Amino acid sequence: MITPLLGTSFIGYSRSTGTVVCGRAVTPGTGVTLEPGYLSATPEEVERAMSLAAAAFPVFSNLSGKTRAGFLRAIATEIENVVEDIVERGPLETALPEARMRGETGRTVGQLRMFANLIEEGSWVDARIDRADPDRKPIPKVDLRSMSRPLGPVAVFCASNFPLAYSVAGGDTASALAAGCPVVVIAHASHPGMAEIVGAAVVRAARLTNMPEGVFSMLYGGGRNVGQAVVKHPVTQAVGFTGSRAGGTALMESAANRPQPIPVYAEMSSINPVVILPGVIERGEEALAEGFFGSLTLGVGQFCTNPGLVFMPADRGDAFLAKLKSLTEAGTPGMMLNSTICKSYADAKAFVAATDGVETLACCASEAGPGQGSPAVFTISIKDFLRHQALQHEMFGPATLIVRGSLQEIEAAITNLEGQLTASLHATDAELAQSTGLVNALQQRAGRLIFNGFPTGVEVCNSMVHGGPFPATSDGRSTSVGTMAIYRFCRPVAWQSFPDAALPPELQEANPLGIRRME
Repeated sequence: MITPLLGTSFIGYSRSTGTVVCGRAVTPGTGVTLEPGYLSATPEEVERAMSLAAAAFPVFSNLSGKTRAGFLRAIATEIENVVEDIVERGPLETALPEARMRGETGRTVGQLRMFANLIEEGSWVDARIDRADPDRKPIPKVDLRSMSRPLGPVAVFCASNFPLAYSVAGGDTASALAAGCPVVVIAHASHPGMAEIVGAAVVRAARLTNMPEGVFSMLYGGGRNVGQAVVKHPVTQAVGFTGSRAGGTALMESAANRPQPIPVYAEMSSINPVVILPGVIERGEEALAEGFFGSLTLGVGQFCTNPGLVFMPADRGDAFLAKLKSLTEAGTPGMMLNSTICKSYADAKAFVAATDGVETLACCASEAGPGQGSPAVFTISIKDFLRHQALQHEMFGPATLIVRGSLQEIEAAITNLEGQLTASLHATDAELAQSTGLVNALQQRAGRLIFNGFPTGVEVCNSMVHGGPFPATSDGRSTSVGTMAIYRFCRPVAWQSFPDAALPPELQEANPLGIRRME
């Protein structure tokens, strides 16, 4: 390990001095605990982190886009400089392979640079200008100009299943910093060493680019104690969270019950329905089954876009199911991220299997070892599916439920689904043209619609929407991936009748930044 691990929080540019060990990383499957022990931030240290964030906000939020972009690029470079540390520590804490560690590092630094490009160019602020018209009758028109401005310090909770891309310097942190908001990160207990490696990289980047102290802090101590204290603190103005439905709704409740309620952008639960129409089944059932099984079992099914629900005609698809059955039985158990996720997955499978009307199509023939999850496929009729609301709960792992009925029943059932991150439709072009009602129903339930593809794999780009109606996310009007994520941490502000010299550069008459504006 190139970077020594100390087991302490980052309080601005200082390290914490708490003495209470709140946990150690545990290697999945083996139960081996890793050093060091991680010390919980004290209430005084939480207060110090929040005070530093409050003091940093007016400075950081008024830096130019170019300056903040330099900070984001420096973070990316510093993370790349410790990739070997990430590759060494990551698999020990998560059981994820080296290739996943390197790939996720690439995604993390890529999205930091994507946001750097966005804010350096500057048009993202959505500048709008309505010039004065003193001669307008019957009432003169005043000069009004508006743009997006940062909310304030943001609390970011790290995810268990993405120790890099959705954690310390992941999408929530990148988009909040890009908007001009200081960030206080709450590290995840499953991969504290990874958090420390990346947290140190962010702090080094902040120092190298002369950012105000408090632009970034990272705290150990868990969501129920330290995390709740940060959410309830009056300095915090927004929350980013990726995790369980229970955890997300608890944070939503805390944020709503503050004297000043604040937004919580929580990505929580999704079963990502896949609808398969007859024409596609007739084109090749075995190839379709292979593609679906690959998506289902990718990463041992531990993705928020795992396809946990399939709708297909009751009178078609026998060869698809037969192939899926053989693939599942021949599948390989995989190590899950931690013991809690593994147990929850096992419990969810057992619940589904025992539900009235559910039949077990296939289970993996190989016995799962300690900490492992194995693939499973269940089937049910649409009528029975609609009788059990609990079958819409997420099985976070490589298991899925096949629901069979008529095309009319499928379209009607879609309207009864909870909100989803994704919805996939497999159809011929002719079927698609005839399925306006079905597509509209899917659109109402999901943030991303996929045609003849599978939901796993989230492209980090300008047009990506990784969000959806509750409970997929707490606010379906937003996305946690892509450049639109920046707007979660902003609010519109208008300047009326201000002298030109007193306006932000984005709104000045000469447009000194050369950005696109609505005029």
